[in-house]
Amino acid sequence: MPRTSLSKRVFGVGLTIALTASLFGGAVAAQDAEKDTRVVMLSTQLQPLTEQRKMTDSILAGFDEGADPRYEVWFQPVENTGQFINRVQVDATTGDGANDVLGGLHGEFAALANDGLLMDLSELAAELDIAPNLLELGKLGTDEQLYIPWMTATYIMAAHNDAMQYLPEGADINALSWDEVAAWGAAIEEGTGERLLGIPVGDKALHHRLFQGYLYPSFTGGVNETFATPEAVEMWEWLRDMWQYVNPQANTFSFMQDHLQSGEALVAWDHTARLIEAIRSDPENYTAFPAPAGPAGRGFMPVVLGLAVPNTAGNLEGAKDLIRHLVDPATQGVTLAEVGNFPVAAGEVPADVDAAVQNQLDAVAAMLNSEDALPALLPVGLGAEGGEYSQVFKDAFKAIILDGGDPASVLTELAPRLQGTFDRSGAPCWTPDEASDGPCQVGSTVSE
Repeated sequence: MPRTSLSKRVFGVGLTIALTASLFGGAVAAQDAEKDTRVVMLSTQLQPLTEQRKMTDSILAGFDEGADPRYEVWFQPVENTGQFINRVQVDATTGDGANDVLGGLHGEFAALANDGLLMDLSELAAELDIAPNLLELGKLGTDEQLYIPWMTATYIMAAHNDAMQYLPEGADINALSWDEVAAWGAAIEEGTGERLLGIPVGDKALHHRLFQGYLYPSFTGGVNETFATPEAVEMWEWLRDMWQYVNPQANTFSFMQDHLQSGEALVAWDHTARLIEAIRSDPENYTAFPAPAGPAGRGFMPVVLGLAVPNTAGNLEGAKDLIRHLVDPATQGVTLAEVGNFPVAAGEVPADVDAAVQNQLDAVAAMLNSEDALPALLPVGLGAEGGEYSQVFKDAFKAIILDGGDPASVLTELAPRLQGTFDRSGAPCWTPDEASDGPCQVGSTVSE
């Protein structure tokens, strides 16, 4: 087996009282027993239906076989950060202990930690063989282990081999620039008569991450502190020019693997988990490769996903057992093979890795190790403001690219909205922006 490195009613008053007490006591006992044998996992991760099935059918398979008592996992995915945080906050208010394990993003846990809602898992962490740098992230700047790293992911690009004949002369597929991607799109249109670059901007697409983690860092060197700067204006102007080579139906695209397989795109950008099935369908004819670079570097977004336990957990031992299972090297290998999310283990992970997963692993490794690598963290500390924060970037895209607005005017108008998310949440800046003392200050210099 290949190995790869890289982290579940009565007669009489007396009889009435006796039976009522008996029935009530039995119901309580049944509820207690149910809580003892189930583990409820609330998660913003693996929530698409295909990933839910892989979670329940493969990743959680065998969990209850080694646990005592035998636990049943109730996996409850939620679609967005706001719902996730609200559910945990309600738990804290009622004290019901409705959720035992939380699966989420680094930034989501930062918001919960700020409210004091997460349990210290330092003793559990000491048992686990997880990459030290990832464990450090799970402390969220404190001395406590507030979440356990679960898996990592990122966004890359993929192309069908039919596109390779149009690759610009001299271009290195593992070290492309965004300008070369635009030229590639132009050559594809000239050669096929179709616009076959694929950028997902549909209702369930993750295009806000393209701006936050890839284009803004690559062109401006920052994200929030450079939001409405001359460099940002140049980036949006470049994107508008490049968009003429993107499939005109991109506003209906959410999972690029579907559109690569249908032939609606020959070259695409998306999350690794949203590209894997296309590559897996025909691994000989697809190539995964790193995200391109811009004038400021090769911006990319490493995504750290974690597991936490709320202070109100009703089944603490079951929660710990589930975390042990999910970060066990064998389970990490299954997770890698099934959903394409990468391990957090410090050592080797046994994984039956197919050619598609290996293709993505190679692309991610090349991106991480590139000389111009410029990592951009997911938003941190925004809490319930996370949805509005990302909406600002989506609105900028719509106003400038789809509706033809002037980039400088649009960014100047949107900058106060973006600043509002920081003022209300108190979130400081994060990498690649410079650290801030207090709420991050949005850069708005295009009108100065």
